[in-house]
Order: sequence, then C-alpha cells, then structure tokens
Amino acid sequence: MMYITEGIETETSGGRLVFHLFACLAEFEREVIRERTQAGLASARLRGRRGGRPALMDEKKTALAKRMHTDPANTAAQVANALGISRATLYRALKKEARPRPASETLIHDAKQNRDVRQ
Repeated sequence: MMYITEGIETETSGGRLVFHLFACLAEFEREVIRERTQAGLASARLRGRRGGRPALMDEKKTALAKRMHTDPANTAAQVANALGISRATLYRALKKEARPRPASETLIHDAKQNRDVRQ
C-alpha cells in the first residue's frame, strides 16, 4: 500500500518502519496533550474554577418553580417563561428535585465531593 500524501511505501520494511514511527510520535503527542489538559484542569480546580456550562436552576429558583408549578392556575410554559428557562429545563429541575437519590449514588456523590476538596 502506498500513502500518496506522505509518500510512504508500506510494502517495504523501511516504509513500515517510517509508518510505525509516525504513528508512535502521533500517539506520544496525543498523550502529552492529554497530560497537559489534565494538569490544567486540576490547577483550575485548585483555584476554585469549575468547568462546564453554568446551571440555570439553583435551589432557590427550583423551590420557586415547584411552588409556581403546583398552583393549577399556572401552566408549565407560564412558569418557564416567568423564570426565563425552557419547559425542558423546568421539567428536568422538578424531576431532579422530586426523586430521592439511591444510597449508592449518595455515597458516590459524597466521595466525589470529598475528593474535590482534598485536591
């Protein structure tokens, strides 16, 4: 097989060697990028920064949404519009608030919280 863009002939032993060296270097470069990314994320966590999209619903807003939604005069769309969120976000917040966490999930969540504090 011949790689036209690189001009590497993989049918010869020398071509296979060059091909494997390039693959090895690419893998090494990817690992270095991964390590640097992980180090940067850990450093940001130590500075109190967290990644990801900011949450639209905090506990206070969720409690207000729950009170508004239990009133039969309000529709889900009206509650969502009043809070400046989508209906899907409203339903997700209400569902999350309503379901009790299983003991195993609570243990995992608490362990993650403790690990984040220690790091």
